[in-house]
Amino acid sequence: MKRFQAVSLNLLRIIAGFLLLQHGLQKLFGLLGREAVELASLPGVAGALEFFGGIAVIVGLGTKPVAFILSGELAVAYFMAHAPQGFWPILNRGELAALYSFVFLFLSASGGGNFSVDGWLRERKARNAGGDEGATSEATAASG
Repeated sequence: MKRFQAVSLNLLRIIAGFLLLQHGLQKLFGLLGREAVELASLPGVAGALEFFGGIAVIVGLGTKPVAFILSGELAVAYFMAHAPQGFWPILNRGELAALYSFVFLFLSASGGGNFSVDGWLRERKARNAGGDEGATSEATAASG
C-alpha cells in the first residue's frame, strides 16, 4: 500500500502543478484562450505565482513552502473573486480555486514525494551524512 501512496503523491503533485501552470500561462503570456494581464496587478502577481509555483511544484523544488504560498493565493482568489458571488462554490464558480487551495495545503504538509528534486536532495543529504563524513571533513580542511 505504501508504494501506491508514494506514486499517488508524486502524481498529485505533478498534475496539480501542471494544471496550475496553465492558469499562469494564460495570465502572463495570453496563451490558452485568454488575454495577458498587466504584471503589476493582482491578477499579474497571481499569474506569476501560478506560473513559477507550478513549475516548482512539477519538479518538486521547495514543495512545502511553495505549495503553502499557492494554497494561500488560491484561498485569497476564492474569497476575493468567488465568495462575494454567493455561498455555494458550484454557483459562484469557485470550486476549482477551493479545491486547488486544499490540494496545495495537503502538499505543503506532505511534501513533494520521493520522485522530486526535494526527494533527491533529501536522499543525497542522508547518503552524505551516513558514509562520507571523513571525505566531508577532508574537503572542508582542504578548502579552508
